[in-house]
Amino acid sequence: MRKFISLILAPFMFISVAGCAPLIIGAAAGGLGAYAISRDTLQGDSDKSYEALWKSAVNVAGTAGMIQQENSSTGYIELSAESSKVWIRLIRLTQATTRIKISARKFHFPNIGLAQDLFVKIITGAK
Repeated sequence: MRKFISLILAPFMFISVAGCAPLIIGAAAGGLGAYAISRDTLQGDSDKSYEALWKSAVNVAGTAGMIQQENSSTGYIELSAESSKVWIRLIRLTQATTRIKISARKFHFPNIGLAQDLFVKIITGAK
């Protein structure tokens, strides 16, 4: 009986212990890579200017859905897209480096696919 219970519970234990595997996305922007820092958040650093990334982020967010909040001085955009709530955050690390952080949740569940899509569009749209 004990072996039977262990056999049934083993797959569930592996899933709960595994957590979130690192996700790496390559973009054609000079070797830029993004990685998942949680189940709903994607992050990457870019050498493109903050202003170019901000313009691209606002453009992509406006195309993808309805912007609810935006603040260029804090680098924050909140929007609704594809039945998901999305938060885009631009953080100026140095004069030449900007961190892009995108979180997406659909019905309180992670929507990392949407975050990936927006990330790639923002990077490729920045000039």
